[in-house]
Amino acid sequence: MRIGELATRAGVSVRSVRYYEEQGLLTSTRSTSGQRHYTDNEVERVTFIQRMYAAGLSSRTIAELLPCVDSPSEETSDAALTRMAQERDRLSDHIADLIRTRDALDGLMATARAHREALHEAEAAPASASATTC
Repeated sequence: MRIGELATRAGVSVRSVRYYEEQGLLTSTRSTSGQRHYTDNEVERVTFIQRMYAAGLSSRTIAELLPCVDSPSEETSDAALTRMAQERDRLSDHIADLIRTRDALDGLMATARAHREALHEAEAAPASASATTC
């Protein structure tokens, strides 16, 4: 099948298919006129690559994991599990950083609200004092 059909069947853009090939995640054969041709197996591979991207993995990490798909063995499986665990740890660290950042922002927002309330009360105090003297 040609690149457009692969893209349609896998639910991605032609640009994505080209990018996957540039990154070494996907291979094609070329016709004498230079057109890319893919097998039906590539639809499944592109879908798998998309799932890996959705899990937050980079193209470099995906390339490191593909030997487990291409040549399944205990060794490649162990290597893939180790690499995925490293990525999970990286994501967990990033989530913890984001939570700390959110908490710091919550603190700033609380301070801003308190300051705004104090300003509002200070503006209201002279008005109510002059209202009682008239």
